[in-house]
Amino acid sequence: MREEIEVELVNEQGMHTRPAKLFVETAVRFTSEIEVSYDGLSANGKSIMGLLGLLAYRGCRLSISATGEDAKEAVTALAALVGSGFNE
Repeated sequence: MREEIEVELVNEQGMHTRPAKLFVETAVRFTSEIEVSYDGLSANGKSIMGLLGLLAYRGCRLSISATGEDAKEAVTALAALVGSGFNE
C-alpha cells in the first residue's frame, strides 16, 4: 500500500535539527518506507541528515509518502506532527 500527503511547514525555523529529530522518531515507529520530497529533492524520512539536506524552510510544501502495511497511519501521524509546527 502507498499513501502520500502534502503538508506545509508552519514552524518558524523550518526543518532544522529538532524538528528533523522529532520527524525521524515518529517515522521509525512505522514499518513502511517513508520518503519526504521538496523542490525536486527527496530524502529518507527516517534519516535526520537526509531531512536536513532538503533545506526546507517555513512555508515550504513537503510531500510525505509511505509505502508498506502501515502507510496510511504513517503519513497521518507525520502530517499531524508537521501541522503542529513540531510543537515549537
